[in-house]
Amino acid sequence: MKITFFSAKPYDIAFFSRLNEAFGYDLVFLTVPMDETTAGLTKDSDVVCIFVNDQANARAIQTLKEQGVKLIALRCAGYNNVDLAACAGAGIPVVRVPAYSPYSVAEHTLALILTLNRKTHRAYNRVKEGNFALDGLMGFDLHGQTVGLLGLGKIGLATARILKGFGCRVLAYDLTEVAEAHEIGIEYVPLKQLFALSDILSLHCPLTPQTYHIINEQTIEQMKKGVMLINTGRGALVDTQAVIHALKSEQIGYLGLDVYEEEAHLFFEDLSGKVIQDDAFMRLLTFPNVLITGHQAFFTRNAMQGIAQTTLENVRAFAQQQPLANEVRANG
Repeated sequence: MKITFFSAKPYDIAFFSRLNEAFGYDLVFLTVPMDETTAGLTKDSDVVCIFVNDQANARAIQTLKEQGVKLIALRCAGYNNVDLAACAGAGIPVVRVPAYSPYSVAEHTLALILTLNRKTHRAYNRVKEGNFALDGLMGFDLHGQTVGLLGLGKIGLATARILKGFGCRVLAYDLTEVAEAHEIGIEYVPLKQLFALSDILSLHCPLTPQTYHIINEQTIEQMKKGVMLINTGRGALVDTQAVIHALKSEQIGYLGLDVYEEEAHLFFEDLSGKVIQDDAFMRLLTFPNVLITGHQAFFTRNAMQGIAQTTLENVRAFAQQQPLANEVRANG
């Protein structure tokens, strides 16, 4: 079975090649992203493996079908970049990695919170320059703060456990409630109450039509003045222009992003020698209370191992005509 990988980085090649020794598939790694212009590079491939910023729209799906592709294997949890209806019409199943290491994203969430609060990134640069002044570096005790989690899946729960260890009051909003949340002391509240009560708001929900720009001008107005907003979920959960306006008015006091709505042409690449054309992104970088990382929350050895293992197991289940436990469909 031949698997063509799009958007392949050296770490993808290393982890998948090593684990593939137990599976024996023919792996082809392409550095280009998949979209309707590159889908034709899959000739003779049984499976295509794509990542978060690859675009599997209807035209790309049709090309994959014409090339003989039989399965799309996402090496990530989200699938908002795949036209599932087009896949169903083409008879191409879609599988994903629903969970790899929730701790990786949860721990990065805390890294953003702690860095923004205690300004360790600014202190590091000051000390290197011989500046040991503390002016502008004051933070607050995380202990006793109210943290709201928008979405309480595996990552949200892992984040909540860490926050409880810091002595935070943890609130959550999700469409479903799980017993484990109550056991560790998480309080479920309505969405408006989550916005109104949270000193820190962290986003862990999937991107759907219902959650698109769930952080917008109206919802930001419902939040506490000076709220800390963290997004390690999906970029389009946040209306960037509304957030910029709220940073200027100081309604948002701190912003930590590991994802960005228009990240597809920015993240995972070295653009240090180029002029970045995204004006909204560059405006965000001018704020001293904004911290952005390039979609690295998932990036631990543990997570990469889990992603590669589950992806190849998904392919094996398909090849052996077994039930696809991690299949996603247009109807959810």
